[in-house]
Amino acid sequence: MRELDREAKDLHSLTADIERTTVTVVVNDRSTESGHIYLRSDGKMRIELTKPDQRTILRNGDKVWHYLPKTKRVEEYDLSKYGALADSLLTIGLGSSGSSLNKHYLVTVLGEESLENRKTVQLELVPKDAKFRNQIDRIQLWVDTTSWLAIQQKFFETGAGDYIVINYRNISTNTKLPENDFKPKWPKDVTVVKPQSSTPASQDVPEKPPRPSE
Repeated sequence: MRELDREAKDLHSLTADIERTTVTVVVNDRSTESGHIYLRSDGKMRIELTKPDQRTILRNGDKVWHYLPKTKRVEEYDLSKYGALADSLLTIGLGSSGSSLNKHYLVTVLGEESLENRKTVQLELVPKDAKFRNQIDRIQLWVDTTSWLAIQQKFFETGAGDYIVINYRNISTNTKLPENDFKPKWPKDVTVVKPQSSTPASQDVPEKPPRPSE
């Protein structure tokens, strides 16, 4: 965990290619989408998913927007009531400190594993928050022992056993990301809504404790 603390202290920004696969176990269905992530240590994040469909997930402080060009719709969410818990999930393994992980999760080191020809340490995290565990049973991280950043995350949903795997490739750190890139700029004809009861997941981020990007 000391290595994670050191990396979190030195990390100011991160960009990467992202690939996200959702697995629905009962019907043996897999769906994959890909794009790019831009992350800053001051709580700003932008995910541009480009395949198979375009959509944007933007975080600036306590606000998260989910822009769906096909339907000309923007969903807006407020993270303020989740505070550090939201931060611990949105940046999990991507600059999150070891002390933050220990605060919000029961952490188990599962061992070392080679992933895409990179040496990693595999961690399993069980959320301490009971409401959070109603959605996410556990999380596994594959942390590159060179950069001490996660190159793979696996989120197990509570109940059905469905899971989400997110891979990060071509990671670049501490490049300058302009403030303008994290401002909500949508076409004038979009409809902005603030869902109250729906629960999109995060790196969408919902009314309930956040879940991995969906």
